[in-house]
Amino acid sequence: MSELAVTPRTRLKRRPQRGSFDRAAIDAILDEGFLCHVGFVHGGKACVVPTVYARAGDWLVLHGAQANRMLRALLEPQNDACVSVTHVDALVLARSAFHHSVNYRSVILYGQAEEISDAAEKHEALRVLIEHVAQGRWKDVRQPSLEEFQKTLALRVPITEGSAKVRCDGVIDDAEDLALGCWAGLVPIETRFGAPVRDPQLRDDVELPAYLAPYTRKRGAR
Repeated sequence: MSELAVTPRTRLKRRPQRGSFDRAAIDAILDEGFLCHVGFVHGGKACVVPTVYARAGDWLVLHGAQANRMLRALLEPQNDACVSVTHVDALVLARSAFHHSVNYRSVILYGQAEEISDAAEKHEALRVLIEHVAQGRWKDVRQPSLEEFQKTLALRVPITEGSAKVRCDGVIDDAEDLALGCWAGLVPIETRFGAPVRDPQLRDDVELPAYLAPYTRKRGAR
């Protein structure tokens, strides 16, 4: 699917020119990040929590404790999940307070979450989550024990209803404000990862793996 279908809750009303339903654009934003905010509204109550995610093809994979009430609530048929991922790329400082803004890339997805109950599929989902955070990590670490596996709840949300929205512009000021003696421009924002810090209890003969030297993430289009 090259584009997601437009639905009443994904139709962009505010600045629609910044929106996109293109799957490649959506996937690029999702693949660059690893932290989302997931929530739902039911019975007049809203619940939103931050959590780690990974994209696995046409699904967004989430996980947590079996007793996690938030994730359990997402499995109820009356509760559609709403997942948000955002990258902030710059502060936009205009000559007027009204036109201050930020440059950003974001995705919002909607859909009914489902539990990944098949053991093989659940094991693969957990692998994808670890690999999304640090590619190459899964082969180095101890695999989940049966007890750990059973204590973990894995969910997936389909990437079938949603949209991306991007602002990548400069300052947009009113013509009458351009002569004001106030500095205007962009303050770029970059996410940078520092050098890995060894666990004090790590054996001396364990070397830093190549996939962490240095740690980087694939950057999406900006």
